[in-house]
Amino acid sequence: MRQRMKVIPLAAGNILEIRVGSGLNLPIYDKEKVTHLTAIDPSREIWQKNSIDVQNLPFEFAFTEAFAENIPEDNNQFDAVVITYALCTISDTKRALEEVRRVLKPNGKLIFCEHGKAPDKVTQQWQHSINPIWKRLGGGCHLNKDIPFIIQENGFKIKTLEKMYIPGWKPASFNYWGTAEVY
Repeated sequence: MRQRMKVIPLAAGNILEIRVGSGLNLPIYDKEKVTHLTAIDPSREIWQKNSIDVQNLPFEFAFTEAFAENIPEDNNQFDAVVITYALCTISDTKRALEEVRRVLKPNGKLIFCEHGKAPDKVTQQWQHSINPIWKRLGGGCHLNKDIPFIIQENGFKIKTLEKMYIPGWKPASFNYWGTAEVY
């Protein structure tokens, strides 16, 4: 939760959150900055496990069952797109980030917090060897995605980037977080 708290308050204006899951980020948004939040997730069942009273959020809110690879929103609509711990499970990250670029307003920003490829070779070897089993057990989660590379290779310029191991099982605990803008 601590990592999410570093990036979620950066979101301002009309926001899209990709793979909202059960809504863990909703209480972290800065009510003074957010005017509207649209949340998408491919699993209505996971969304329905949320414990947030969305009727009493301090900003307008809408949930849509949808995949990141096919965002059912208009072009140039959002000031920011938030993705936390979801790029690891999105199978077609290229298509998903094309969609993010499409729905972002000019000068909009991508706000992200993800786990991924570790910097040290020993942990990388563990990530690569465990990954085939892990992704089957973890709902498609990949331990070894190179998050900064994926973001930059898909039309974004990273503006801020922090990275570190957080407490936990080392193959799953190297985190990246920051912001990016469309080239």
